[in-house]
Amino acid sequence: MDQPLCNMHEFPAAEQVAAGPFSFSGPGGRLAAGHELRPVDRGRADSLDVRVAEAFRCSRPGAVIGGALPFRRMDDDFLWCSQRPEYGPATAGPDDCASGEAVLQTETSSRLYGEAVSEALRVMDRERTGRDPLRKIVLARTLAVIAPDRIAPDPLMARLGEDPSVTAFKVALPARSDSAAARWLVGATPELLLEKRAGRIQSYPLAGSARRSHDPVSDAEACSNLARSEKDRREHAMVVEYILDTLSPWCRNLGCPEGTGLTCTRSMWHLGTRIVGDLKNDTVPSVILASALHPTPAVCGLPRDRAAALIDRLEPVSRDFYAGVVGWCNQRGDGAWQVAIRCAELSGNRARLFAGAGIVPGSDPDSETAETGSKFAALLRAFGLPGDAALELDASARLEEIGA
Repeated sequence: MDQPLCNMHEFPAAEQVAAGPFSFSGPGGRLAAGHELRPVDRGRADSLDVRVAEAFRCSRPGAVIGGALPFRRMDDDFLWCSQRPEYGPATAGPDDCASGEAVLQTETSSRLYGEAVSEALRVMDRERTGRDPLRKIVLARTLAVIAPDRIAPDPLMARLGEDPSVTAFKVALPARSDSAAARWLVGATPELLLEKRAGRIQSYPLAGSARRSHDPVSDAEACSNLARSEKDRREHAMVVEYILDTLSPWCRNLGCPEGTGLTCTRSMWHLGTRIVGDLKNDTVPSVILASALHPTPAVCGLPRDRAAALIDRLEPVSRDFYAGVVGWCNQRGDGAWQVAIRCAELSGNRARLFAGAGIVPGSDPDSETAETGSKFAALLRAFGLPGDAALELDASARLEEIGA
């Protein structure tokens, strides 16, 4: 089989290929790219089915496709086909992910983020009586971690994987045209977009969040307040309704057997709903179903295209593959695809950290800013920084603005 022709800048550095371009570790075990790798032809969501079918047609039994779908559906994905994937138990360890002391820097300030939230709320207010008003938008901001030396993806993934409630992941990203540096997306996501086993599928969307506390009383109070929050339940219901509506044409039956409940990672409480169904056609690849769902209102908004356009206008840093989808699919179509949140983009000695919050009518800019600061906690700890470092950075910036 001939390797597809392509521009060199579309593909990762030799370092990434040697290390394996994708790896996932979570409650179900570990899957890594292994050996005999070939890139899947890059393209947009509307050609994914054809490209995946062609990659598997030329593969040996047992092959797996893995990698990442970008946030924007009109951008190219980045997938690899491994002829000999590796399976094993989930791995995690306390390895250092960077040598020396890392430094945290603001990229999107809390002030600018709060202003973006306020503008989104003004748009919602102006459109509230329109035919199809903006009902929700998810806005993200970024921080930068600068290390003395190159940040290795595997130790960072291992540190993030210490939390048993998440799926830790590492996926190679295409090199930028203006740089030869290898790029990785590394994270620990709590949110399952789509899993398929034979004809059975499930999704576990999360929307509505609260920061956890080391104090048991405060932690229980945060959990209770989230459970009673009308704003958060309204936000969560939008996501569940969207997923049910999108998957319904593919399924013989579909539902939420346990209803909406509470789930948590080590740093955050979330509202979550397990959605399960049986497919009409059990040969549909999991990656095609995941692509049909993406992006859900949990990372974009409603209406989807309207929210995506406003995200492009309000967010100063391109999401690229953040809030996209990461995962794998085998030749039977079975696989698991996670929402690419709680992650960082690595390049050399720099890491760009992402965190977002869902904005609906009734949202408060200060509260949403604080939520994003809390969502950085797991990544910051993995870099050896205090989990509340983002919140402290925001507080210092506010004091400086008051003093000025």
